[in-house]
Amino acid sequence: MGFTYRGLKASLDRHTVTDAEVDRAIERLQQQNPRIAVIKDRPARLGDEVVLDYAGYCEGEQFAGGTAENQTLVLGSGMFIPGFEEQLVDKVPEEQVIVSVTFPKEYHAENLAGKDADFHCVIHEIRVKTAYELDDVFAREVGHCDTFAQMREELRKSLQSYSDERGEMDLQDRLLRQAAETLDFEPTDKQIEAELQNQMQNLQAQLAQQGLTLEMYCQFMNTTEETLREDARPTAVQSIRTKAAIETIVELEGLTAEEQEIAEAVGVICRQNHMTPEELKPYYDAEFEHAVTWSVLTTKVMKLIRDNAEIQ
Repeated sequence: MGFTYRGLKASLDRHTVTDAEVDRAIERLQQQNPRIAVIKDRPARLGDEVVLDYAGYCEGEQFAGGTAENQTLVLGSGMFIPGFEEQLVDKVPEEQVIVSVTFPKEYHAENLAGKDADFHCVIHEIRVKTAYELDDVFAREVGHCDTFAQMREELRKSLQSYSDERGEMDLQDRLLRQAAETLDFEPTDKQIEAELQNQMQNLQAQLAQQGLTLEMYCQFMNTTEETLREDARPTAVQSIRTKAAIETIVELEGLTAEEQEIAEAVGVICRQNHMTPEELKPYYDAEFEHAVTWSVLTTKVMKLIRDNAEIQ
């Protein structure tokens, strides 16, 4: 059988969003967006959120790292030095408060460990967080809709759009892998080893974002690096075959990544990462440009396969 990437057959699985899924999404929004009320008729209590300025002094000298403005703090949360938060209870906005504490002996800053300190504080605002009622107010202030019914409908549409997009991406991925399976190509040991190394580096980078090392991960999962590499081998082979299929289709079809298409892809990257093109410039090297070009070509290949497939 020759390399086949036209006339492939696959089914598009479409999931219809349920009322229960909409309800769960609304509950998450309710939990993530508490209603904040500013308190003006009483002093601060434990559990209140306060906005304050403070400046720390030790042995009469102001010390580095002990000053902040408009700092948000929940009284009783234990986020600050023991004894600090409790001394702000019963205080009112704009009252000058001196909080006296003793740094723990094991404090990370050796010049302050075990020493007494005074913090000159001013509370600017006292807040209380409560859960929104699921009503039109919630819809306006969180959902940016006029009514709760409208918010539910807009959320349903958004969830359905996301589900449809995921279904389409899954379809195109399956079609690409289906095409790759017909390619007369077998990765070399060197290619597999390079791809495995790349996958392990990606795993280490992901773990580092969570404050973990590969060694810690292996201990937690009761495995070894060698086992991880061996388990990743089928995925590595599939990845190499897929890349080879894309390269072959690009060559057979004469596909190219035009400057305008690359610019549009860069624009998407900027929006996704909340960056301006100027902010992206320091990262835009030859390797980055190659990755963007490859992304554009891959998208074209997947669209070509999709457009020429029989979808059930």
